[in-house]
Amino acid sequence: MRDIHSLMREESDGYSSDNSDFSMGEVENALNEPDFGILFDVDGVLARGSNPLDQAKKAMEKLKDANGHLRVPCAFVTNACNRSHDKALQISNWFDMEVSPDQVIHAPTPVKLLREVHDKQTLVIGQEHRLDIAKDLGFDNLCTIEDVKEAYPLLDMVDHENRVKVAKGQYKENPSFPRVEAILLIGEPTHWESNLQLLLDLLLTQGKPTEAPTDVHTVPQIPVIACNMDLVFMAEACMPRFGHGAFLLCLEALFKKITGNELHYVSLVGKPCEITYRFAEHTVSKIAKRMGINKPIKRLYFFGDNPHVDIVGANLYDRYIKQNALNLQNGNTTSTGDSADEDACSVSSVDSASSLPSSRIIPENAELHDQTVEHCLSMLVGTGVYKYGTEMNKKGPDGKYVYHGHRDIAHEPELTNPHKYVHCVDKGIDYIFERESMVAL
Repeated sequence: MRDIHSLMREESDGYSSDNSDFSMGEVENALNEPDFGILFDVDGVLARGSNPLDQAKKAMEKLKDANGHLRVPCAFVTNACNRSHDKALQISNWFDMEVSPDQVIHAPTPVKLLREVHDKQTLVIGQEHRLDIAKDLGFDNLCTIEDVKEAYPLLDMVDHENRVKVAKGQYKENPSFPRVEAILLIGEPTHWESNLQLLLDLLLTQGKPTEAPTDVHTVPQIPVIACNMDLVFMAEACMPRFGHGAFLLCLEALFKKITGNELHYVSLVGKPCEITYRFAEHTVSKIAKRMGINKPIKRLYFFGDNPHVDIVGANLYDRYIKQNALNLQNGNTTSTGDSADEDACSVSSVDSASSLPSSRIIPENAELHDQTVEHCLSMLVGTGVYKYGTEMNKKGPDGKYVYHGHRDIAHEPELTNPHKYVHCVDKGIDYIFERESMVAL
């Protein structure tokens, strides 16, 4: 634990305007304030499907104070796609504690930062509540695949019932249907075959499929944003299930097969991409201020069960943080702008990610709290996708590693190695308490 003098020096570096009346009581309270935050994946770490894990209940009890409130700023980062207030209520009920909707970060949540596309006529792909979710992200003009099918009934010939209706002349086209200007993929849909067909139709016609393109190889692509690249996820079944990443893989393969080109994403959002962890840091900083914590957050602990998603993402963000720090040491600076959020500072990412694919660059105009975290420590648990004793990187019959990650995220096997492996999240909280010299109540 730091001494009082170092604490006061820290406070004078920008977190207190006047230290002349800094009382011993205030020093003691400040010293007791945590300068770290904890991020939790949900499925496989805290729960299996809709059932909380007993180890997670024990862990959450250790994080509560005498009044049942969290002692450490925490957020819940999942690649699922739900309404945040619904998930917050579920987590609250699981662990008998108050969780606010802004503490829950779903795969699409950081799309709130992509303001340049919010006013475009946007097709949103997903399942339940997809329109509510997209509106909450800031989108104004939305349509669904069902709207597209209704406007252009001749397109969906993989739907045999629709083919019968067309054969009988029981259809009406709507050529005045607005051009689709952007596509937001927030989660896997039902009826993949129809969604894949119509998405390709829109991509090949710049969002207006009233006539066939003259050359499918040269059509300019409308913006595409994809949330959650997980190939598989862990639910109630004993084996991993297909995730949204499997649907994206199908779309990318079909697009390349037909056009010869790679499908381009304006942004990839969700774990393991850096934008999600940066948004999570922003959220933890906001929660800390709400809790009355005045010290900047210096360390993030991220609990995950999937080495190729959670752990890779946390390690990528740790590298991103260190590259930013190195750039600042070398004299590079950030640019700032106006912030619409009174709790936030508008700050761009330093150009440390210039070698990243454009789909993973954090927008320069993103309204976020200042980046203060110096380390992002990955914590792998054995209660979900990963099973202790199994290899995190497996080789196929050809001797090459079998990679389940997305095309725009390079396969770096060493990034699947966690800072710490623990059997369950409860053991992980014990480790953090010991490392941070925090006393259990």
